[in-house]
Amino acid sequence: MNYEKIILEKGKDHVGKITLNRPEKLNTFDSQMALELDQAFRELDLEKDIRVILVKGAGKVFCAGIDVKELSGKTAMENRELVERMEHPFVTISRIKKPVIAQVHGVAAANGMGLVASADLAIASEDARMGLTAINVGLNCVGPVIPVARSVGRKKALEMLLYGNLIPAPEALSLGLVNKVVPREDLAKEAEGWASELAKKSPIAVQMAKSALYTAEDMTYEKQFAYMNEVFARLCTTEDSREGIQAFFEKRTPDWQER
Repeated sequence: MNYEKIILEKGKDHVGKITLNRPEKLNTFDSQMALELDQAFRELDLEKDIRVILVKGAGKVFCAGIDVKELSGKTAMENRELVERMEHPFVTISRIKKPVIAQVHGVAAANGMGLVASADLAIASEDARMGLTAINVGLNCVGPVIPVARSVGRKKALEMLLYGNLIPAPEALSLGLVNKVVPREDLAKEAEGWASELAKKSPIAVQMAKSALYTAEDMTYEKQFAYMNEVFARLCTTEDSREGIQAFFEKRTPDWQER
């Protein structure tokens, strides 16, 4: 696929990078960018040499939401199809094997906030702000609030959904919406270093851990243990588990084989 509204990089250290590239529109989602982002996630997931995916925004902000110009003049059915297209990358992140890290600067609003919350991990600059802001223009973020609610709980999610305020990065950290907050000037270096660190782990162990957590999330408590134990038992039969244990005892760096 030829990408026009994102930049796809298959970089070194087993890290693939996706840059939202509509800086003149504050990286707002339009139909084409949403489709390209969705395809890029799936393309990098199939790339054997890529183990971690880093997603970021070009220009002044991470992502300011949806390009609302696309909403005008459409029927309810057409708008439903449009918003489903905009949100499909969120679902795709949960389905692909490889972990996705969001690198957040400036503002992550509405669909941008949904992308941050949907990412498996997130790192933000100290001056970043994020929120479910659509209520301020007579709309709402009922799609993006789904991954947000899984991070912060119902009451805080409803507060964000109904008031539409932007919250600062330190508060987002305390709520569990991001994992790390770093100085703005260090964001790129810290994000790339964090992604590279994760890429050094056993790919099969990382992928099975991510997939298992998403699968078990909605199971009953007892079934979660049964399922996770089965995943662990299968992981123990892999080449990487044997290599990792042997390398530990031999005090050397493991040579991971499985992808």
